[in-house]
Amino acid sequence: MKKFDVAIAGGGVIGGAISLELARAGLRVALFDRQIPGQEASWASAGILSPAPETAGMIPLVPIGKTSMALYPEFVAEVEGISEEKTGYRPKGTIQALFSRDARAELSTVIALHHGVGLKAEPLRTEEARKLEPALSEEMEAAILRPDEGCIDNRALMSAVLVAARKSGVEIFAASEVKSIWREGSRCAGLVVGEEKIAAQWTVIAAGCFSASIEGVGGYAPVQPAKGQIMALRGGGLKIERVLWSENIYLVPRNDGRIIAGATVENIGFDRKLTAGGMQKNLEGAIELAPGLANAQIEETWAGLRPDTPDHLPILGPTDVEGLLIATGHFRSGIVLTPITARLIREWITLQKVSVDWDRFSPLRFAQATRNASN
Repeated sequence: MKKFDVAIAGGGVIGGAISLELARAGLRVALFDRQIPGQEASWASAGILSPAPETAGMIPLVPIGKTSMALYPEFVAEVEGISEEKTGYRPKGTIQALFSRDARAELSTVIALHHGVGLKAEPLRTEEARKLEPALSEEMEAAILRPDEGCIDNRALMSAVLVAARKSGVEIFAASEVKSIWREGSRCAGLVVGEEKIAAQWTVIAAGCFSASIEGVGGYAPVQPAKGQIMALRGGGLKIERVLWSENIYLVPRNDGRIIAGATVENIGFDRKLTAGGMQKNLEGAIELAPGLANAQIEETWAGLRPDTPDHLPILGPTDVEGLLIATGHFRSGIVLTPITARLIREWITLQKVSVDWDRFSPLRFAQATRNASN
């Protein structure tokens, strides 16, 4: 029987970063993934780094989002240093473009919201915005600079995290589907992988939208997939330095010259099919925001499955089963929350306390609701 200090279900960027953090703390760690690690939501993301809430319901994420953003330079330096791979980290900010007739009022509302939760946001005259990013449409009515944001090449980051984890001693098992947690009385003794039991003092579930399919986990992590269709564009004579954002689209630059445009949100299960409507929505939004993209080449299209939760907030922390922790349900914030998630899980396992309040994201909020529904 294989025995580890920590067994992690899920080899995406969250699971990979947790494994790296724990291995660097001196623990023997195993990472199990149902396929090739890093090929799900982490691979499909756009790599935006922003703690800004997209809806009022996501405001509780802002404090840990800000903390995670502050950790990013150190996190990237460590990952790149160990792996000797680049991650495409670009902390150059975001420009949000407003097109509505009420753009001035909307601008004031957005800036007030950002300032109210402690985030930087500055109004820009449209000519100032286009001086910073000439690709922006002349049709925009107002603009906002969010200077503390940025982006990263999520696929490069995923590769670097896994290489760094391996170099740090993590044992990574691909094509190893976790069937269930292994319980002995009131504690979790590890994982059942295929027909094999894996013993571990601590077990972490970080399997994204597949977490709920692991037997014994669904009550703590009722995660569902939220499909996003996305594309990569190249050319059009455009050079974009920052993330560009509008109500209908985001454009994310890559160091290789590509521009990532996305993304739809569709709650239709595990369907990954690309649709004409989804692609049309992305293209129309992209060309509205940066008209020169009408001449760009469509280099790649794909769809990913974000791990969503009933309240659209992540599920982080210990359960009432001794030794079992959850780190999933990050929805659209998985990349930005990677450093803080890894640190909090490491702190709990090694210190039994955390440096940031994570009670709002406890898996017990769902476990209690499940029990009430069954009574």
